[in-house]
Amino acid sequence: MKKITRLQFLKASGLATASLMLNEKATAGSFHYSGEKTVVKNSSPDLGTLKSPVTAKGKIKGLEFSRLILGGNPIGGWLHSRDLKYVGPLAKAYLTDEKKMEIFRMAEDCGIDTILGHPIMIDILNKYWSTGRGKIKWISDCGGRDFVTAAQQSIDGGCMAGYCQGENADRYVANGDFKTIEKGLDILRKAGMPAGIGAHRIETIKACIENGLIPDFWMKTLHHHNYWSARPNEPANDNRYCEKPEETIAFMESRPEPFIAFKVLAAGAIPPADGIRYGLENGGDFICLGMFDFNMIEDVNIFNETLASLGHRKRPWQA
Repeated sequence: MKKITRLQFLKASGLATASLMLNEKATAGSFHYSGEKTVVKNSSPDLGTLKSPVTAKGKIKGLEFSRLILGGNPIGGWLHSRDLKYVGPLAKAYLTDEKKMEIFRMAEDCGIDTILGHPIMIDILNKYWSTGRGKIKWISDCGGRDFVTAAQQSIDGGCMAGYCQGENADRYVANGDFKTIEKGLDILRKAGMPAGIGAHRIETIKACIENGLIPDFWMKTLHHHNYWSARPNEPANDNRYCEKPEETIAFMESRPEPFIAFKVLAAGAIPPADGIRYGLENGGDFICLGMFDFNMIEDVNIFNETLASLGHRKRPWQA
C-alpha cells in the first residue's frame, strides 16, 4: 500500500482548507484595535457591536472610577489556567506591548476608565500615558514580596489608589503581621490616595477589622461554586478563589466601605452573565473583570444590561 503524508490526507479529506484558515486567523489575522469606530479583521468584534459604553461611576474617598474595572491579571501574565500549561505562554505571545496598549485604549472607549493590577505594569502604563492615547486610571494591588515597598513603588509609578494584594494580605494575617499592612496603608494615605485591603479569605477581612485596620475600600473575591471544577469538598488547586461566598455576602452587608468584587467569573469558569449578576446583586460596588480585546465588547454589554435590570440589593451601594 502506498503511504501518504498527513498533509495529503488532510487535502483528500477536505480538512486542509479549514486547517489553513485556522492557521491564517491565528497568525496574520489577529484582532487589531486602532480606536476607529469600525475595525474588522476576520470575525473579531469591534466597537460597532458596543450597545453603549459604561457610564456608571462610583467614588472611593472622593475619586471617581467606572463601576466596571479592567482586571490586570492577563496583562501581568497571571491567567489562572489551572492545568492548561500552554495558556500562559500563548497569552504572553499575544499580549505584545502594542496589543496591551490597544486593550487600554479599547477599554477607555468602552467607558472603562480604570485598570487594576500589579506594579509590574508600571512601564507599559507609563508608555501608554506618554503616547497620549488615553488616561486610564491605575489602582495598584501593590503586589510583590513586600506591601510597603510595593506601595511606594506604585505611588512613584503613577497609581491613583492602592491596596494590599489579596494573597499577601491573607499571608500577613495568617502570620499575625498586621503592622506591615498598617504601614502600607499609611504610605498610600500620606500620598493622598485611597488605601485598601484585598483578600481571598473572609477571615482576613474580619481579622483586620478586629485589629483596627479599616481601609478606604475592600477588594474581595466573590463567586459561587456552581461550576464543575469548583470541587468545594476537595483541596483548592487554582480552581476556587472565594471559599465561603455566602459568609462573604453576609459579612460585607454590614460594611460601609466600598467593595470591589473580583474573580466573579472564577477565572473564566463562570459565564459572564452569571458571574457579573452574582457580583452586583450580592454587594459589589465595583466589578473587576479580566478582559482581552476580543471579549471586552460582550462583557461590557452584559455589564450594562445587568446593571440596568438589577433589582433591590440587600447591601446598599457604598460608592
